[in-house]
Amino acid sequence: MDTALVAGWLLDQEARALLTRLDRVRPFVLFETMVPAAAPSASASAAIHTYLARMARRLRQMVFSFLSWLHEQRERGAPPALMQRRFTLIRLRFNVMMSQFDIFADVITQRSEYETGVWLAGLDLFAADALTLPGYYEAPAVVCYIDRGHGAAIRRARTRLPGGGDNPVAVIRVPRERMVGSGIASSLVHEVGHQAAALLDLVTSLRTELRKRQRTAGAEGGAWRMYDRWISEIVADFWSVARVGIASTMGLIAVVSLPRAFVFRVSPDDPHPFPWFRVMLSARIGSVLYPNPQWERIAAIWASLYPLEPERGEKRQVIDALLATMDSFVALLLNHRPPSLRGNSLSAVMRTAERTPAALTALWRSWQQRPQDARRASPTILFATIGQARANGEITPERESELVRQHLAHWAVKDALRASSARAGTGVDQPPGRRLQLER
Repeated sequence: MDTALVAGWLLDQEARALLTRLDRVRPFVLFETMVPAAAPSASASAAIHTYLARMARRLRQMVFSFLSWLHEQRERGAPPALMQRRFTLIRLRFNVMMSQFDIFADVITQRSEYETGVWLAGLDLFAADALTLPGYYEAPAVVCYIDRGHGAAIRRARTRLPGGGDNPVAVIRVPRERMVGSGIASSLVHEVGHQAAALLDLVTSLRTELRKRQRTAGAEGGAWRMYDRWISEIVADFWSVARVGIASTMGLIAVVSLPRAFVFRVSPDDPHPFPWFRVMLSARIGSVLYPNPQWERIAAIWASLYPLEPERGEKRQVIDALLATMDSFVALLLNHRPPSLRGNSLSAVMRTAERTPAALTALWRSWQQRPQDARRASPTILFATIGQARANGEITPERESELVRQHLAHWAVKDALRASSARAGTGVDQPPGRRLQLER
């Protein structure tokens, strides 16, 4: 038996088997069943399909090239190890593509679940609204899915996927336990904030400022080094507070209400501020963006749940230094003018006037007289208003959950009907990123 010939034949069979598996990778629209209201946006679907189709085409070309090369090497009597080495590279590439396909399959498959799919489409629209910043960047499409776990996470658009290739859309994982009331707003908009920060290159420009401050801070330099380490997560928290107000801080409290040891654990490797200080910083950001006594109250409540007094020694010194520098840091953050904002500060571009506690409270009370008016609010305004009503004690958790469910479905249905109208030629084209533009 000629071992080299048999080895070459075996590799030929294996490579052709990869092609048969590749031929079964079809566009999601051909085999995923979902009601139209649950479907991802047209831009997200197109971006995902285009990316996967390009990957499949490239891989198919690689396999055909390998088969041609293999035929030549078998005729020349090349050593089996050489042929195997090249085949393993092809197979690794194939496995990478299957992993990437599964990333998007997780997003799409849930759209077929009763109610869940429609809620996810509504969350897509909420996330798109939270990401919108006209005039400063073109927002990528956003798709959401639900998974187990404690916190939310984002796979940002235009970042490298496992094994190579740029992610065509922003993919946000929402923890299933957060799908209760307006608390989902805090987690979702925090993840959106990571995408916005990348589009504006905020972390880089802020770190430049923070490192300047470290050099002149003297004894407080350690606190500024911590801000430097945490700045990516702090910017995302800022974005959340700016978009949905006190709903962000209250949602954060729900996420980080853990045993005391975890709340005060200061880890040198964690990019997040430790939970106790993170909540205090969120409240302070809110108090500067939206001045109102409510922020002091919520900070006091948090401090009563986790009293600072038991902390001693070096950890207490760290906390005291952070509290002493917190106002200076918040001022630096909110007044930061990165090149991407063309001379404007972060706080100036966030449209805060319509999200003050007084404005949101007045809006909520007007909706009690005219509930239909709530349907004309943008998703971020609606979540901010419901969150403010909860902070004011004007809504029960049961009513809050029902309102969120109704509006997620309303946004999804309305956008699906608009998309159908546009395809039929009787409506207008949708804006990029499927941003929701409700009638005023």
